[in-house]
Amino acid sequence: MTVRETLDFSRWCLGIGSRYDMLTEISRRERNAGIKPDPEIDAFMKATAMQGQETNIITDLILKVLGLDICADTIVGDEMIRGISGGQMKRVTTGEMLTGPARALLMDEISTGLDSSSTFHIVKFIRHLVHIMNETVMISLLQPPPETYNLFDDIVLLSEGYIVYHGPRENILEFFEASGFRCPQRKAVADFLQEVTSKKDQQQYWFLDKEPYRYVSVPEFAERFKSFYIGQQMMKEQHIPFEKSKIHPAALTTMKNALSNWESLKAVLCREKLLMKRNSFLYIFKVTQLIILAFLSMTVFLRTKMPHGQFSDGTKFLGALTFNLITVMFNGLSELNLTVKKLPVFYKHRDFLFFPPWTFGVANILIKVPVSLVEAMVWVVITYYVMGFAPAAGRFFRQFLAFFVTHLMAMALFRFLGAILQTMVIAISFGMLVLLIVFVFGGFVIRKTKMQYRSTNFWPVGGPFWALILQKLALLAIRSANALVIDDHNETELYTETRNEEHRSRTSTTTSSIPTSANGEGNRPTQSQFVLPFQPLSLCFNHLNYYVDMPSEMKQQGLMESRLQLLSDISGAFRPGLLTALVGVSGAGKTTLMDVLAGRKTSGTIEGSITLSGYSKKQETFARISGYCEQADIHSPNVTVYESILYSAWLRLPSDVDSNTRKMFVEEVMALVELDVLCNAMVGLPGVSGLSTEQRKRLTIAVELVANPSIIFMDEPTSGLDARAAAIVMRTLLLLKRGGRVIYAGELGDHSHKLVEYFETISGVPSITEGYNPATWMLEVSSTLEEARMNVDFAEIYANSLLYRKNQELIEELSIPPPGYRDLLFATKYSQSFYIQCVANLWKQYKSYWKNPSYNSLRYLTTFLYGLFFGTVFWQKGTKLDSQQDLYNLLGATYAAIFFIGATNCMSVQPVVSIERAVYYRESAAGMYSPLSYAFAQASVEFIYNIIQGILYTVIIYAMIGYDWKASKFFYFLFFIVSSFNYFTFFGMMLVACTPSALLANILITFALPLWNLFAGFLIFRKAIPIWWRWYYWANPVSWTIYGVIASQFEGNGGSVSVPGGSHVAMSQILEDNVGVRHDFLGYVILAHFGFMAAFVLIFGYSIKFLNFQKR
Repeated sequence: MTVRETLDFSRWCLGIGSRYDMLTEISRRERNAGIKPDPEIDAFMKATAMQGQETNIITDLILKVLGLDICADTIVGDEMIRGISGGQMKRVTTGEMLTGPARALLMDEISTGLDSSSTFHIVKFIRHLVHIMNETVMISLLQPPPETYNLFDDIVLLSEGYIVYHGPRENILEFFEASGFRCPQRKAVADFLQEVTSKKDQQQYWFLDKEPYRYVSVPEFAERFKSFYIGQQMMKEQHIPFEKSKIHPAALTTMKNALSNWESLKAVLCREKLLMKRNSFLYIFKVTQLIILAFLSMTVFLRTKMPHGQFSDGTKFLGALTFNLITVMFNGLSELNLTVKKLPVFYKHRDFLFFPPWTFGVANILIKVPVSLVEAMVWVVITYYVMGFAPAAGRFFRQFLAFFVTHLMAMALFRFLGAILQTMVIAISFGMLVLLIVFVFGGFVIRKTKMQYRSTNFWPVGGPFWALILQKLALLAIRSANALVIDDHNETELYTETRNEEHRSRTSTTTSSIPTSANGEGNRPTQSQFVLPFQPLSLCFNHLNYYVDMPSEMKQQGLMESRLQLLSDISGAFRPGLLTALVGVSGAGKTTLMDVLAGRKTSGTIEGSITLSGYSKKQETFARISGYCEQADIHSPNVTVYESILYSAWLRLPSDVDSNTRKMFVEEVMALVELDVLCNAMVGLPGVSGLSTEQRKRLTIAVELVANPSIIFMDEPTSGLDARAAAIVMRTLLLLKRGGRVIYAGELGDHSHKLVEYFETISGVPSITEGYNPATWMLEVSSTLEEARMNVDFAEIYANSLLYRKNQELIEELSIPPPGYRDLLFATKYSQSFYIQCVANLWKQYKSYWKNPSYNSLRYLTTFLYGLFFGTVFWQKGTKLDSQQDLYNLLGATYAAIFFIGATNCMSVQPVVSIERAVYYRESAAGMYSPLSYAFAQASVEFIYNIIQGILYTVIIYAMIGYDWKASKFFYFLFFIVSSFNYFTFFGMMLVACTPSALLANILITFALPLWNLFAGFLIFRKAIPIWWRWYYWANPVSWTIYGVIASQFEGNGGSVSVPGGSHVAMSQILEDNVGVRHDFLGYVILAHFGFMAAFVLIFGYSIKFLNFQKR
């Protein structure tokens, strides 16, 4: 959704509160007093008091206040789709709450990712709400600048779980001075308050010269506050009962949700409709996929090839019906991914009472009814008559109804599993288990009379399946008395197969010296100062422009240009030994500039020159000598902090750095960014598990620092850090205005005096006030509003200034190679050899998989459950082969045992690979390793785990089903099971690598698996497949596995079975004549399995090498 749509939805759901009643009362009093209201104010109040509108002036007001009006029609985005910036996204979260009528707001770290100017204006707006509307607000901030801190009335200082101070802001320094600590003159009070309770930083603030310093602990501060007069006054106020007569009844709400049930349902329905429209490609793709499958199905079970007279003809019709139902059920699998992705937002909306939870469920059901209707209609219309089913209209519509309700049931089933299991891996594993149970007990894989527990119609697919069969059989009974065959028990024999700061303003830095204290503590003592050599380099960029295609939303607003310019004639230079800060308001283009300089853009057009020590930048070389701390902290979740940093050092440091030196360097960098105490902590997923936001940011910095880069870019390295951790000394400053134009580039000067002097010389710019943060002042005076007020263009002023000409001279000087300097070249593309890359990647994958029980433990648990299920349902079927039906039941057991657990592997690996793919994009862009070494490691670790899984599965089902206990047959069976697990897993990995999202890969699975199922050689035997589709039988890996298992298990079995009619036929003859299996073909079957595994791994490897779906 766009920013405007997100805020509109929250405003709609949160309602108007007492605004309508307030307007009514004000209007009544104005009429009685004869007052004529101001037309504009009256119109505004009426507009804000309207309930149940999709759009409202409140949304426009909040967009303006939060500075989101420039991106109001931009998609919010995620880790794969580039949307709004991090700071803008944080403001959207704040805006969601401000659009409602809430009178009490608790706001946690709302300044994270914001520049100091934006933070100041947002807090100033909230302060007006508090004072004018008498609202109650508590805000926690990271790195608040002095002017923002001074906006607060009361301060609550919390440390180590104790309240150290709670009272008026004006008295807090008085309290600490009474304890012997004083804030220095140029020290920000907020920074002082954080450090004064820290044992490491407290002593520098002690000012009682006559008394020796001693550490005052946090509990002692808390006790002193209780005896301080502010603390005593607060305790006294707490014991005074509240006078209820002073509060207006409207201050208390009497409804759990702002909207009625109908209005809530309407709002959620509109939101789901919008999301479906935005994801229309997926639904169109699903319908297209269904049409293709329907075409394949009807040409396999073609009417002219579907006679009614023989017993074998019945199995073909039942196979056709079963495949139809399987396709419909698999088509609902995509609901798992959609549901799991929606859950985090749903939980937030549920907890904040946006709407009753049931409305979300009902809306998702209702909005998908047309989808089920269309997909069922498409399938039945295409296949019904072409397959030769009964031509009567009533039977056609009954089959359509059966498919329609089955599709609804399938989607509801997978939505339910996604909602209760909540993670993709777990939901997919149990979803496939449920599908297995449904189809095995559907009455086709094994006949009801042959089941251990006869409960066919209990299972969801049993009803539709038998409804379709009985409809067909009723017609055939009229046509022919020979349509049914009666078995020995006189029962109808129907058998066949069914089957997840910058220092208070945003900073990015480029430097040529490491290790430097990345958390701002340049004087932090360390046990050693271990430094690896590196080559100092300068980076110049001249007249840089960057364009992207004009967004469709902007074209709809009347903009006719084909391109949108994000960077406009940017020039600058970064020199060795100087720390450069890139500053600008949110949306100025800071991340865009760094992405361009670092070579991380995957789309758009770049113009201008970028040179490295005078030579044109070559991305392969530049990646080797640079580091980039991206705004998003993307790391593998299932390794420790130490392992993440060591892995980066292993692959990015030169190959001549030995293991001990590398580990010493890693430990030094970890100590510098204070991660040494967290060395064994799991990284985890952002906002879900593992490290906090602040710790993940420090890990991002450490991962880049251990590469010992000559140039390092840091995009918002202090976002989420407190003031002490974010203290970075800046020497040079490059300032951008919104729209990607430079308005200042030069030295900062002591106490920022050079920067301040530059702006103050411009006519109309107000002088900075005493104690004001220069960063905030600078961003305020250079804002778009101030430019319009003063009628100046700061970018134009800078372009005509002496400072600009000096900078251009510097750029021209640095763009010429120094005397004797040669262009930087490396003998190899990567720091390490391909062998070392494979070893390092395999080491990381091994560590990651070993610490991922939600995937691997679940893999083995579901394998055990699958094995027990098959073992109990098909108990000792391999020892009782008296009839053709018994033989087909065993074939059904073999088919289902291979297909369903393989499909589970195929789908459950996708979320794991999808998460790691985002990490791969970062690591690959940093030039850490070859994509093929990554693919090798990923495939190898899966291969190892699949072998263990295959052994566990084989031992269980081989014994319980009762296959022949012969060594050669057992190991053949084990080989085919392990191979099937591997090619299913590799196929799932391949689809993720070939598609832009896990959701699309999941939808492709629902296309591929039914196709593999159809041509596996069981629903319709190979010899019964029409000649024009028989080639796909040989292109289908599942058919080779079933062929191999059958051929190896029935080798040398000279027994015979009874067939309908009473005669006995040799099993080998039935298998060769009906199924099309011969034992002498077994060698080719084994080679085919190796071929499929190798093909899928190679496609996976080359896909991640050549396809990049990041939109940056």
